[in-house]
Amino acid sequence: MAEAIPQTTTAATGPSVRAALAAAIAISAFALSTATFELSMADWPSGFVLLVVVPLVALVFCGGALWSATLLLRIGNGGAKFALPFLIYALTLAVLVYAPLQQIALQQNFYWHRQNRERIVARIEAGELKPNVSHNENLIALGEREPNVSAGGNDIVVEQADEGTYVLFLTSRGLKHYFTGFLHVPPGGDPKKFFEFEDKPPSRLVRYDKDWYFVAN
Repeated sequence: MAEAIPQTTTAATGPSVRAALAAAIAISAFALSTATFELSMADWPSGFVLLVVVPLVALVFCGGALWSATLLLRIGNGGAKFALPFLIYALTLAVLVYAPLQQIALQQNFYWHRQNRERIVARIEAGELKPNVSHNENLIALGEREPNVSAGGNDIVVEQADEGTYVLFLTSRGLKHYFTGFLHVPPGGDPKKFFEFEDKPPSRLVRYDKDWYFVAN
């Protein structure tokens, strides 16, 4: 007697939202990362980041959000799970609009590198480190042997003033000599007197601690 061949049955499964959910998570995570680290990425180079990456991320995010909105029409047949991608985009948009992402990244940068930067400032004040770039008397190229404490090749900008030494650690270098960074001023010094601001006062000036300021020109 021939052995009966067991028949397999396929369980009925409803429509899946996994692909849309995975895309929403990936796109939102990339958008948040770009918004958080846009400032520090600005010298990579600034033209590429500002003119290509940021608009592209915004376009992909908007496209994904619109796609997720169409999935809301399937809630009746597929269940509330089809609202999850839309909720992820909505929450991400709220974070992008209201959360101080760049400030959080700057605070992390400041505290993470503070000890190394203060050691370098002490070495400059002791005369151990001096400007070493032939075409710029205010520039010290720290090189790869030193901790990476400044954007754009680990170069720092110094000024020997009557009140002491000003030291600028860059967080970004942009087009047309635009820069941002943490400026260490000597005791009693004024960040507005730093030579880079002789022609124009800083567009951003935020005190982070005693003798430390975040500046932008």
